[in-house]
Amino acid sequence: MKSRPVLWILLFATALLTIGAICNSQPRTVRPVALKLAPKSALPEFAQNAPDPVQEAYRYAIANPEPLQAIPCYCGCRAMNHEHNLACYIKNVGPDGTIEFDNHAYGCQICVDITQDVMRLSRQGKDLKAIRTYVDAEYKKFGPPTNTAPIR
Repeated sequence: MKSRPVLWILLFATALLTIGAICNSQPRTVRPVALKLAPKSALPEFAQNAPDPVQEAYRYAIANPEPLQAIPCYCGCRAMNHEHNLACYIKNVGPDGTIEFDNHAYGCQICVDITQDVMRLSRQGKDLKAIRTYVDAEYKKFGPPTNTAPIR
């Protein structure tokens, strides 16, 4: 008779574990995160007629400088003193908000691909550290990265 409470506890624990396994095996719906893009009118003149991925990358860089400052570039632009992927698009932002653009990314597929990956992973809700890890793993084959500060 003393084994009945133990049996009930075991049955209850088994049921909880089964329910937990079923709940954890269900696919989780990921809500896409909307990205902020600058309007096309904010593009520099040289990028106005660029292919859509290039325009989108410049628009993303204008509207989202912080994430791209945390992402290195692997195209070899460190020789141009670029410190991160953002530098491939924007040289400087003046005190009045005026942007001095860099046309490097206009003609560099690696720069644009990195930015497109940042955008895609951001839409999937990945955090900046996970995005940086992905970019480092995916692009290290192209050579040394820019001297981008580590994410803390």
